[in-house]
Amino acid sequence: MTAHQTKPTVMILGSWHFSNPGMDRFNTKTDDVLAPKRQSEIKQAVERLKEFKPSKIAVEVDPSRCDAENQNYQGYLNGTYELGPYEGDQIGYRLAKEFGHSRVYCVDHWAEHATIHIDDELIDYDTFAKTHHQEHLLPSPPPGKIIQDKDGQIWIEPEKYETVVDKYIRINQPESRRVDHQGYLRKARIGLEGKYPGANWVAHFWYARNLKIFMNLTRVIESADDRILLIIGAGHVFLVQQFLEDSGDYIVESPLKYLDVGAEVKPLT
Repeated sequence: MTAHQTKPTVMILGSWHFSNPGMDRFNTKTDDVLAPKRQSEIKQAVERLKEFKPSKIAVEVDPSRCDAENQNYQGYLNGTYELGPYEGDQIGYRLAKEFGHSRVYCVDHWAEHATIHIDDELIDYDTFAKTHHQEHLLPSPPPGKIIQDKDGQIWIEPEKYETVVDKYIRINQPESRRVDHQGYLRKARIGLEGKYPGANWVAHFWYARNLKIFMNLTRVIESADDRILLIIGAGHVFLVQQFLEDSGDYIVESPLKYLDVGAEVKPLT
């Protein structure tokens, strides 16, 4: 018999949104994850991730919507709900069922539930950058063909086909997460003299949201034996992982340990 852990373990799977709603500045085009080829790839990812042996699955859903989320999960267990094109369904529900979990946990903190006590003109970094010649501090699009739809939304067509496992390995590399985080810090520099629209947005929205996600995550942990898998948009990984590690209260494992079999996993520093 092995001794109990002294700290609970958390693994964060940084994901892209399988059914991209087009809510980001740059949105990557995704193909149909319900197609047979993608379904086979998703099942391969699940097979690798189950070696983590999670005691709980946490998903990027606001707690206010968790009853509905778990109604869907119960429907999946009962055979009355068909998995949708959402990473929480495709990976989270499958893993939770594999380990006999009675529910999934919701740990997001979405903007509509957040109150930002600051004037709009002091947080509109985009307009400020465009009117004060600071466009170079705005986020750059990821690699790929840039397409703008009729609503003005910018989409990126991937340069090549990647399997689900390969894409997860790429976006969960420490350097990928660091580069993404650096984009937010660059955005924070938008402003002049006594005006800080970039820093206001990063502090009052982005940092606050991720800190609250961290708090929601810690609230589902009940014992040192817990092994929590958090499935969340890749952009959140750097900060949530930093909060977990800096707290000193948790063991943080990399999903690369399970996805990238045989590779040396370097810590996120």
